[in-house]
Amino acid sequence: MTQRTLSRVLASLLWLTGLTGLTTTLAQGADSLQIPAPPALSAKAYMLVDHTSGQKLAGLKENERLDPASITKLMTAYAVFRNIKNKRIGLDDPVTISETAWRTGGSRSFIDLGSQVPVSVLLQGMIIQSGNDASVALAEHVAGSESAFADLMNQYAKELGMQDTSYRNATGLPDPEHYTTAADIIKVANAIIREFPEHYRWYSQKEYSWNGITQSNRNGLLWRDSTVDGMKTGHTDTAGYCLVSSALRDGMRLVAVVLGTDSPAARERDSHTLLNYGYRFWETKRILVAGQSLNESRVWKGESELVNIGVKQDVWATLPRGSAGQISSKLSLPTQLVAPLDPATALGTVSLSLDNKPIAEAKLYPLKPVPTGSLWQQGRDTVLLWLE
Repeated sequence: MTQRTLSRVLASLLWLTGLTGLTTTLAQGADSLQIPAPPALSAKAYMLVDHTSGQKLAGLKENERLDPASITKLMTAYAVFRNIKNKRIGLDDPVTISETAWRTGGSRSFIDLGSQVPVSVLLQGMIIQSGNDASVALAEHVAGSESAFADLMNQYAKELGMQDTSYRNATGLPDPEHYTTAADIIKVANAIIREFPEHYRWYSQKEYSWNGITQSNRNGLLWRDSTVDGMKTGHTDTAGYCLVSSALRDGMRLVAVVLGTDSPAARERDSHTLLNYGYRFWETKRILVAGQSLNESRVWKGESELVNIGVKQDVWATLPRGSAGQISSKLSLPTQLVAPLDPATALGTVSLSLDNKPIAEAKLYPLKPVPTGSLWQQGRDTVLLWLE
């Protein structure tokens, strides 16, 4: 009724994922917990995170404010996606290309001045070819001007918890007040993958054609590794060569950010090395399943004497590969549960740890409501509680 129930649940869950031999605090030797230091990279800053659990697997100067170059366009795309979702604009909307957009310097998607181009085509031009002209055209369509759109980008950044980010334009062209960090870039990249899977597919598209010109995706990892399906390159003289990449292998998605390398080859090499490190030494497992009973507890003064307790959402953890059988669990619940019990109200917590280090914590809820019992049940339990 306490730890035993939870131990059995954890054991069955991990057995189903091919991890047998679990007890609540099982020691299988230290080898499975030995993770080498992240590989040495040429990047000025980098970060590697598991998308599902949100756990950081490696990082260097990930909170240092740097020029993001065209990595900026992740937020440009996110802002456009949000406005599509909210039905303020549509994918088929025709966008008239202004002289401001047409004259924007840097990388281009070759859209003609005064022409009308659908939002969907502009998105591909920005995502695949990194077109600055397409970025400005989208910004103007959404917010009326690029400066107003930058304000919107900053609002969304704040919502996502990007505390060390400031946007001044939609393209990533250099500006002293335009900066972000590897850690903040991870947040917007994860948000795109999580919130807009229907649009994320464009990040894996290797080429697109418009106006009689076919252009290739600048993310060379799409040709090098079939598990890589995004996301975005960036380059200016001040930012160096940057790359945000994401890969999905055996159901595990990793997101890597590499900033400030000295060549396209270096950013791809560093990114691939980082992804391979993550997949070789780490694994992500669903440790607890939403709605599954972790414990059966006594309820006093209720219509029912027992209630099953569990979590509302799946709990995932990224662990050293092969170490899931060593997870420890601890339930924290009141000594006495007294009706009424509402499934919307948390009763306590479950804490999971590995090698005496916390890896996850979740609130515990009654899986079904328990109304107050009859006067006879309340009176009986009052006496029983007094005798305990």
